[in-house]
Amino acid sequence: MTELGPVAWPPAPIRTERLVLREPEARDRAAVIELLASPEVGTYLGGPRPRDELERAMPGAPSRRAGLFIVDLDGAMIGQITLTRATGHIRQAAGEAELGYLFLPQAWGYGYAAEACAAALGWFAGTLPGEPVLLATQTANVRSMRLATKLGFIEVERFEDYGAEQWFGVWSSVTQPG
Repeated sequence: MTELGPVAWPPAPIRTERLVLREPEARDRAAVIELLASPEVGTYLGGPRPRDELERAMPGAPSRRAGLFIVDLDGAMIGQITLTRATGHIRQAAGEAELGYLFLPQAWGYGYAAEACAAALGWFAGTLPGEPVLLATQTANVRSMRLATKLGFIEVERFEDYGAEQWFGVWSSVTQPG
C-alpha cells in the first residue's frame, strides 16, 4: 500500500450519528474474517477468500495500516473503509487517493455505508483539501454504483477489466455542495 502522504495516522476516531470509524482492534478479528470469507461480499471482488486461509493469515488482531477504518456500530465491527493511494491495479487511478468499502451483509440496506463513507470523505477533505478521490466498481454491482453516486462521485468512464465492465468515478470536496 502506498501511504496517503503527509497525514498523521491514526486520526482520532470519527463519530457519526450512529457509527464510529476507528483503527482495527483484536476484538475485530472474527468479523474481519467473516467479512472477507463472505460469498455475498466477494461477489464482485473475485469471490470470497477461504476461511481457513484467513484464519492462518490473521492469527491475532487485524493489521493496522494507514487509510484503513473499521466501521463500528454499538461496539461491533460491521464493515471497513479504505482511503489509500491506488497502486496501479486500475491504470486510471495509479497514485491517486482511492475509496474502498466492504460491509457485512447483515449491515446492508440501513444507510451505514453511506454514513461511514461520507464521514471518511469529510475527514479526507479536511486533511488533504481539494485532493480528488477515485472509486472503481463493477457496473454489475448496482448497490455500489448507487452508493458512489449518492456520495457525489461523478462517472468519468466505463471500461473492461478483470473480465467485467467497470465504473470509474471521481469525488472532490471542491465540487461538493455546501
